[in-house]
Amino acid sequence: MKTLKVLSPFDQSVIEEIPLVGKQEVDNALTKAYALFEDQSSWLPPHERIAILERTAELMQGRVEELTLRAAGEGGKPYMDSKAEVLRAINGVKIAAHEIENLKGGQIPMGLTPASENRWAFTMREPIGVVASVSAFNHPLNLTIHQTVTAFAAGCPVVIKPASTTPLSCIAFVEILKEAGMPEDWCQVVISDREASEMLVTDERVNYFSFIGSAKVGWYLKSKLSPGTRCALEHGGAAPVIVDKNVNISEILPPLAKGGFYHAGQVCVSVQRVFVEKSKVNAVANGLAEIAKKLVVGDPLDPQTEVGPLIQPKELDRVEAWVNEAVEAGAELLCGGKRISDSLYEPTVLLNPPADAKVSTLEIFGPVVCVYSYTDRAEAIKMANALDVHFQASVFTKDLDVAMESVKLLNATAVMVNDHTAFRVDWMPFGGRDASGEGMGGIPYSMHEMTREKLMVIKSDLI
Repeated sequence: MKTLKVLSPFDQSVIEEIPLVGKQEVDNALTKAYALFEDQSSWLPPHERIAILERTAELMQGRVEELTLRAAGEGGKPYMDSKAEVLRAINGVKIAAHEIENLKGGQIPMGLTPASENRWAFTMREPIGVVASVSAFNHPLNLTIHQTVTAFAAGCPVVIKPASTTPLSCIAFVEILKEAGMPEDWCQVVISDREASEMLVTDERVNYFSFIGSAKVGWYLKSKLSPGTRCALEHGGAAPVIVDKNVNISEILPPLAKGGFYHAGQVCVSVQRVFVEKSKVNAVANGLAEIAKKLVVGDPLDPQTEVGPLIQPKELDRVEAWVNEAVEAGAELLCGGKRISDSLYEPTVLLNPPADAKVSTLEIFGPVVCVYSYTDRAEAIKMANALDVHFQASVFTKDLDVAMESVKLLNATAVMVNDHTAFRVDWMPFGGRDASGEGMGGIPYSMHEMTREKLMVIKSDLI
């Protein structure tokens, strides 16, 4: 039997070795999920789903430390941030349980024309069907919540394929769901190779595909979906920030640093491109560099660590090559720019890298923040919008008009005012537009997308 070795991103030691399944096992999982959906007598009523999710949250609350160490160990996110992720995940389960009561329809007016007299019409929401979820490594527990609990809460059987680098948190969570009373097969985990994973996604029995990961893979898989399969694709970005000349620099530096270096920049909405008015650019860039120099980089299981490893050595090699390319092309290296080990890279700040450098045009997904000088805010916004990826953006200013105009002009699904681009809570809409994705995440929004509307029209001469 083929196996998958789950490695520590910090030192590449083997954490666990687990079976790797193939097409037959994936087909078996889909068969079970589809049979559940087809047999409406096996559907769980809302109150049962609510009770199961409430017990799930209780069980998780008693295992915060265990789940934290698991997530930090396999994903490399520092202990303090992994613990925050676990607490978010628990709250996410609670949000889904509460949101079940909002899966409802409404009355459609009739009698507005002679042809529609003597009728009542109502919509209702039904589960969309089998959900196939493919997840990413950077939030191994919380992304599992967003891609499984949403489906279960909406009444859909779900089969999830976690990231091959971080499957353990997903496996642990599904076991907790079962322990909380979820009947067998409503949520199944498959640890599969690429060929079997593609079969999972493209099977005609799948009604909804949830994907978090690279644009290349996401758009490819969408092109292979069976007719009628709906999808949500969450890809990456190169999040831009506009910094106005009237800001208080000491106030904006901490959120910029947090947004840029959290989880070593391995977040789809990490602060990457910071456009600063010329009179403030040196102060902002140098201030950001001073913070970056003081960040504690190291073992993610050490509670003192603030920046952990990149997920794989090849990602460090890529980030290092991109930074070197930018410096050779004229970017000023204010701090960092060196590897600490095969997994750790110094938090790095670059000033005015060329517009065509990889760090300016592609998602870095590493601990690197680029700062650019501008004199015309309209031109800065134009540069911010110039790429084909558009996710979250932000503007720092004390001028309400500047804030409102920037929100209007920035091409993004969300614009933060006086906060970093990586802000997120799990009940808000979250997703990319254009090349950054399709559909909308966020627990209530995902649950809504995993249901579909049915109309009932009643005709009676007595109405």
